[in-house]
Amino acid sequence: THHSYTIYTNTPTIMKSAILATLIGSAAAFAPSAQTGTTTNLNSNTRPDLWTPTTSYQNEVGAIAPLGFFDPLGLVKDESQEKFDHLREVEIRHGRCAMLAVTGWLTTAAGVRLPGMEAAPFGFKALLMEGLPSEVRGTIPLTLMTVFCLTVFMQDSTGENAFPGDYRNGLIDFGWDKQTTEWQNRKRAIELNNGRAAQMGILGIMIHEQLGNLNDIGLPQP
Repeated sequence: THHSYTIYTNTPTIMKSAILATLIGSAAAFAPSAQTGTTTNLNSNTRPDLWTPTTSYQNEVGAIAPLGFFDPLGLVKDESQEKFDHLREVEIRHGRCAMLAVTGWLTTAAGVRLPGMEAAPFGFKALLMEGLPSEVRGTIPLTLMTVFCLTVFMQDSTGENAFPGDYRNGLIDFGWDKQTTEWQNRKRAIELNNGRAAQMGILGIMIHEQLGNLNDIGLPQP
């Protein structure tokens, strides 16, 4: 534990730079581009095993340049719109979870703790909670129960969803319905692409943490 706090106090600049670089990189690399209905050269002209998506799929939210609608394995080639919407909802849910995971990891790695949990480790070591009081260790099942409740109750309960991942259920709006369709699609694309980036980001952090070389990429090793 003492070693971890030494990392926090000696590398604030590295932590700030890493967080800033992550935010800038996500914003620059995954900002939504104008959607087009053209087919790229990545299809049957060069690879006979790839398929050309329909026009409706080409114009789906999240289909951005240079690849457009990218499904090289043809997972939705013969599927209905209902199946596509289900897969898109799953993607959005995973992206939201991954964004929370990246934010939580960076926050705890920077040394931020709730009162009474100052000695709690971060990363995979947070799952062990070795040597900590039972009150602190009790937060693990509480966290798992919270995740379970979010999974169960984060659903379209009323059938009023306007798009996959819309869980307002007629209760929350914040002016969404007053915006134009173009504005809504832009915001949906931003969330979708940031979620994609976060899924890759948290997976990379987990792998490098287990490899023990997070310090090599400017992040503290738990």
